[in-house]
Amino acid sequence: MIVTTTKLQTYILVVMAHDIENCEDKQVQPKLAEVSWLAKDQWWTDSKSFAKLKAHYNLMDSDVKFIDKNSLSVDDPVQALLIETLLQIDEYAQEKRECFDLPLDLSLGTEFQQKVWQALQDISFGETISYATLAERIDNPKGFRAVANANGKNPFSLVIPCHRVIASDGKLGGYTGGLDKKEYLLALEGSKYKV
Repeated sequence: MIVTTTKLQTYILVVMAHDIENCEDKQVQPKLAEVSWLAKDQWWTDSKSFAKLKAHYNLMDSDVKFIDKNSLSVDDPVQALLIETLLQIDEYAQEKRECFDLPLDLSLGTEFQQKVWQALQDISFGETISYATLAERIDNPKGFRAVANANGKNPFSLVIPCHRVIASDGKLGGYTGGLDKKEYLLALEGSKYKV
């Protein structure tokens, strides 16, 4: 697993990727394992999913390597994926990209969580929907609380746009990365919500 960090405005994102074997053809290909926000006083080892990822992949501390974003190499497939991820994040911040096209390893989530995360990717740039609407989109209209919980466990903040889900009354609702980041992302996308 290789880890790097980047800034988006004044905020810090941790980005983790690794090689994963494709079950169908046994080929090894790099995939993102996490893209999440860090608080100003956090180190990448404090990221939302780091402990879960270590347990999920049976990783030791020595299996995880931090590389500064300026030292990443395109010659290594995992590092090349991290470079591409940082490029797409930068394009998004400059309003040159509306969605991300990156290989994601969703295996950290349950089947239900993965279904919610897939549906989140269908919310267009600049669009907001309610947790109830998202629940309807996955054919579970009474499951808006479960949808909100799965939304909060999304290990790919920004890349899987959970920030586009707001409360039914039009207010922000919650956001694991912090409401300041949700407000920033929605403003960047020109989305409307109630204060």
